[in-house]
Amino acid sequence: MLMQTDPFRDLDTLFSRLSSRQPNSSGVMPMDAFRRGSDVWVHIDLPGVKADSLDITVERNMLTIAAERDWQRQDGDQPYFGERYRGAFRRQIQLGDGLDLQHLEADLHDGVLTIRVPVAEQAKPRKIHVGQAHDTGNSAIEASSSETG
Repeated sequence: MLMQTDPFRDLDTLFSRLSSRQPNSSGVMPMDAFRRGSDVWVHIDLPGVKADSLDITVERNMLTIAAERDWQRQDGDQPYFGERYRGAFRRQIQLGDGLDLQHLEADLHDGVLTIRVPVAEQAKPRKIHVGQAHDTGNSAIEASSSETG
């Protein structure tokens, strides 16, 4: 049999859950986000969440991730501890204008949701070549651009 000897653990768990239910709380969905090359990567820890319970939407520049994790108790189960978060998870992430939201990809593997968002072509760095003005009395500057990848 398991015994819980810390009388304050239940209070800590309760306060933790209450604060985690606030929108955009990172306590429920811990996240890393970074740029690597021409992509922005987001990793979100969702242990025990099944892919079919995930709902990922993009509206304008707002990425919304919603998921649910539940524990199906069986008749006769006598729980000793109930510290793992169960229920609905939701997180919203504001994405920048320079991302290609039409080609966003998501994958769930080993309890980690990975989202790849390509940087839009117009937001990628590019080199601008400046031409020289010819001595014809014309003061116009010729310029062209080429993409670097």
